[in-house]
Amino acid sequence: MCVALPGTVLSVDEQKKTAKVSFSGNAVEARTGLVDVKPGDRVLVHAGCVLQKLSGTEAEEIASLLSEMSGSLL
Repeated sequence: MCVALPGTVLSVDEQKKTAKVSFSGNAVEARTGLVDVKPGDRVLVHAGCVLQKLSGTEAEEIASLLSEMSGSLL
């Protein structure tokens, strides 16, 4: 199963077309070629690529659902 995760953009490197994205405090680099982003944007990331921007509400709903799912697997 493939899952895209919601994160928050910390910084953007326009030259490399990448962004540093935080997932619950863990920062990773993601490609931004598909979406224009800026620091503070909430985004959906899959396989190292930003797929789309999210509203704060959408990001919180996805995070809540993923949290519920992980709790039910334990």
